[in-house]
Amino acid sequence: MKKVYLMTPGPTPVPSEVRLAEAREIIHHRTKEFSDTIKIVSEGLKPIFKTKNSVFTFAASGTGAMEGAVCNLLSKGDKALVIKGGKFGERWANLCKAYGVEAISVEVEWGDVADPAVVKKHLDDNPDIKVVFATLCETSTATEYPIREYGEVIKSRPNTLLVVDAISGLAACDLQVDNWGVDVCVSGSQKSLMLPPGLAFASISDKAWPFMDKSNLPKFYFDFKKARKALEKSDTPFTPAVSLIMGLKQALEMINADGGIDKILERVTVMGDATQAAMKALGLKLISKHPAKALTGIFAPDGVDGKELKKTLEKKYGVMVAGGQDQFEGKVIRLTHLGYICQFDIITAIAAIELSLHDLKHPVELGKGLKAAQEVFAKASI
Repeated sequence: MKKVYLMTPGPTPVPSEVRLAEAREIIHHRTKEFSDTIKIVSEGLKPIFKTKNSVFTFAASGTGAMEGAVCNLLSKGDKALVIKGGKFGERWANLCKAYGVEAISVEVEWGDVADPAVVKKHLDDNPDIKVVFATLCETSTATEYPIREYGEVIKSRPNTLLVVDAISGLAACDLQVDNWGVDVCVSGSQKSLMLPPGLAFASISDKAWPFMDKSNLPKFYFDFKKARKALEKSDTPFTPAVSLIMGLKQALEMINADGGIDKILERVTVMGDATQAAMKALGLKLISKHPAKALTGIFAPDGVDGKELKKTLEKKYGVMVAGGQDQFEGKVIRLTHLGYICQFDIITAIAAIELSLHDLKHPVELGKGLKAAQEVFAKASI
C-alpha cells in the first residue's frame, strides 16, 4: 500500500479536523446558528488578510472573486493595467477582455517581476487607468511579486485602484492589505486555508466602493454591493457552501491555536528556504528570479523530461507535484510548502526527488538535498 503525499500548490492537504467539521450534519443557512458562523468567519478572515475591511465569502473558486473584481469596479471601455508574468496574470487580462475592458499589459518574462518604476511610468503615461491588476504569488512560475512597492506607486492616486490576486499567496507570502494600499484582494480556500476548493474571498477598501457606483458592467451573483448588504446582517445574498464554511471556521480556529498568521508565515518561510536550499544543493535551477515562499518551482535537469520526473514522483513514490504550464510544460515541476504541510512532508518530498532523479539516470548524490534542508530546519525555531 502506497501513501500519497499531496504536495501540489493547490489543492493542498486538508486536516482531519476540518474534514470532520465539514462532515457534520448540515444546517439551514437562514438560521441564527449559521448567521453566527458567518459573523465568526468573516471577522476571523480579517487578520489573515491583515485588513480592517470587510471580507466577503462566495461559493466559487478564486477565479469567481477575480471576475467579481473586474465587473464591479470597471465599465466597458475603461482602461486597466495588467501585470502579466504567468498564467494567472494572463487570467486578469482574459477577464478584462471578456468584459470589454481595455487591458494595457506589462509583459514580464516568466520567472521575473514587473519593476514598480515601469508600473509608475504606465500610470503617468495613462492617467485614466482605473485599476492595476497584480498577482501576489504567480503560481505558474513560483514567483512572488513586490505588492508593497506597487501599492506605494498607486495609493496616492485617488482615481486608480490596486487589485491583487492572492489566491496562492494568502497566508504564505507576506501581505498587508491595509498597510500596503491593496484596494481589493481576492483569494481561495484550497491553499493555505487548508480547505477543499469551493470558496472565494474578497476584501474591499473604502477607496474601492465609489468605483462600484460608476461601474456599468453586468453582474449578478458576484455583485459586491449585494454581498455587503447581506454581510451587514451576517448573511449571504445567495445559498452559501454551508459545509465548507463550517470547515473554514475550524481551519481559522486551528490557525489561531497555532500562533496566528505571523507564526504561519514564519513556518512557511522556513520550509520554503529549506526546500530551495535542497534544490540548489542538488544542482537544480529554480524557475524564479524572485522565488516565492508559498511554493518552489524547479527546471528538470538536462537530459531529464519534466513529465517523466513528475510521473516517477507520483507513480513510484506517491508524491504528487504540479508540472509546468504553457511554455514550461514538460520542463518544470512545482511543489508547495503552505497550508497543512510540515517539515517532514518537505523532507519526504526532497528524498523522493533525489530518488526519482536517480531512477531517471541523472547523476545525483543521494542525501545532499536532504542535508541542506535539514541544516535550515536545525537553525529554525518552528
